[in-house]
Amino acid sequence: MADRSDSASPPSVVFLCTGNAARSVIAGAALAQHLPSAVIATAGTFVVEGQPISVRTRAALASVGLSAPAHRSRQAVDHELRQADLVVGLAPEHVAWIRRELPRLADRTATLRRVCRDLHPGPVPLPARVAALGLDQIELEDWEEVVDPGGGDTPEFERCAREIVELMPVLAAALSATR
Repeated sequence: MADRSDSASPPSVVFLCTGNAARSVIAGAALAQHLPSAVIATAGTFVVEGQPISVRTRAALASVGLSAPAHRSRQAVDHELRQADLVVGLAPEHVAWIRRELPRLADRTATLRRVCRDLHPGPVPLPARVAALGLDQIELEDWEEVVDPGGGDTPEFERCAREIVELMPVLAAALSATR
């Protein structure tokens, strides 16, 4: 991941979901399509390590025109998360996990929906724009969730993928620094 103090570095983002098997994987692939220069990682808050992408996640990625990345599920760990400019949870529970388990990262952790709504591009380096949001003080709300398709069939996974893909142009723009 990029050195957070270097404002010329590409943005570094970690996407978090529960099992690192669907939502975070889809978000990572979608952001890579919109912002290839970004340093992107995905992880989960409650992971069975090393699991490959499921058939349903592959189908969901294909349904939105994304290739399935080489992927094995990974548990979120402090030393990787602290290098990110922004940690993006796919549901409030992922932000709550950071606040509980890694509280010093709470000021740079938000849900995808919230960061798309509240973070804007600008000439200020990304870490400062993120810090200005006061994310560690924000009350988490139900509207912020991208519903977990786990346990559902392919249509639920495809619906989740469409939802995430629709948000990615907004996130990609927000991660950009205008000069």
